[in-house]
Amino acid sequence: MKSKLNLNWDIVNKARECARNIAEDTQKFIDAHTTVAIERTVCRLLGIDGVDEMGVPLPNVVVDNIKNGGGLSLGVAFFIGNAMLYTGLTPQQIAEKVGRNELDLTKMPMADLFDIKLAVQEVAVKTVEKIKENRRKREELLKKYGKKEGPLLYLIVATGNIYEDIVQAQAAARQGADVIAVIRTTGQSLLDYVPYGATTEGFGGTYATQENFRLMRKALDEVSEEVGRYIRLCNYCSGLCMPEIAAMGALERLDVMLNDALYGILFRDINMKRTLVDQYFSRIINGFAGIIINTGEDNYLTTSDAYEEAHTVLASQLINEQFALLAGIPEEQIGLGHAFEMNPDLKNGFLYELAQAQMAREIFPKAPLKYMPPTKYMTGNIFKGHVQDALFNIVTIMTKQKIHLLGMLTEAIHTPFMSDRALSIESAKYIFNNMADIADEIYFKEGGIIQQRANEVLIKAYELLREIEKEGLFRTLEQGKFAGIKRSMNGGRGLEGVVEKDPNYFNPFIDLMLRGDRQ
Repeated sequence: MKSKLNLNWDIVNKARECARNIAEDTQKFIDAHTTVAIERTVCRLLGIDGVDEMGVPLPNVVVDNIKNGGGLSLGVAFFIGNAMLYTGLTPQQIAEKVGRNELDLTKMPMADLFDIKLAVQEVAVKTVEKIKENRRKREELLKKYGKKEGPLLYLIVATGNIYEDIVQAQAAARQGADVIAVIRTTGQSLLDYVPYGATTEGFGGTYATQENFRLMRKALDEVSEEVGRYIRLCNYCSGLCMPEIAAMGALERLDVMLNDALYGILFRDINMKRTLVDQYFSRIINGFAGIIINTGEDNYLTTSDAYEEAHTVLASQLINEQFALLAGIPEEQIGLGHAFEMNPDLKNGFLYELAQAQMAREIFPKAPLKYMPPTKYMTGNIFKGHVQDALFNIVTIMTKQKIHLLGMLTEAIHTPFMSDRALSIESAKYIFNNMADIADEIYFKEGGIIQQRANEVLIKAYELLREIEKEGLFRTLEQGKFAGIKRSMNGGRGLEGVVEKDPNYFNPFIDLMLRGDRQ
């Protein structure tokens, strides 16, 4: 890609090197620890599902049993494999016995570690093959319908009722949407368990459950056949159950997952140690499953000024990129996030937005960048809001963004109606068609406002990354250098679920997914 911004690539390379050092330094802590969420994920990947008679998810039941027995540092796979050898039962049958208090996994005679690993490996390989088959199925469907050139129109449904979500999602697909994101119910990211089954009550969104994923995937496959386009499904792989939701998405063939390394720390006050350990395994799963991750840098600009703090977005993008690469996610699946959030009253604000978006495109040329619409300065004036969204659409097509979250003229008024979505789709399609090749036709003035702005943001991002490299990511988060939000290293939710690994700890899925065959 020929640069339109005349970026200082020496600074870009140095900034990326800083981000790599930050991620690798943090990875030392990640590699030495596991969490209750990771171990519940191992349960799910070993085939454990359902709830006990009190409605508690069986993965939670099993992990709590092992944690209470002081054995979590060895990992769930160790105890499930041992129980399989001792009882001859499947992981699901073992979990059901634990749920009925008929089995205590930490009080059974221990078999040889080699035999335990062999028993677990046999089950794990079958799950991994199912995920690989889902990936192959996606590729077959994309080949059948054709991969769309230009931006993917990303649209949200959020009724709280999965069956109503399906009606709205299929309607959106018929109107032209390419990606359907099912918003999670408010506060689900703070639950340290995953609800079970199909759900019909949620506030501001619908519960992320495996059954809801299955139902929506089936519905979108049906409408894909009808409209002759592959409709992608997105959900939210963040919060205290981040890796569990990644596993459910992989098993039900989701295509896109919101999956940020820092979002839960900053905006949900989830403990930073917990989040950083959890994001690693969740990204291993997403990468292996062929799921595009979307990061959450756009959220910084809802609390910070988009002009003054633009460099924090780029710094976070570079850090998120390196964490994703460490987890085996190829660049083509790293959907780094950013947003059109300049104050509309700012003179030349459009030029600054253009500079920021073009800079992200040039620094991350292979990434399916996710570009977010204006929200912070939407006032309820639907006419002005529609114009703001139109300018956002123009930046997308001028800078070749890939995943385009549609702006809504009724933002800040109510959850969008289907008619509101239809107008937003119509506007985006009109602009994208009329300006289809504009990115290849225009260049920016040498030394002009756009080039100067991009290089100014780049230099400030590099300076910030140098500070983070010196301080370490944990200390940086305590100092509040992202979004102006300070978090304590040992504060926030979920710290009690972080456990240091025993030397005999093992997780079969890390080897199978991160270092195994991806074909």
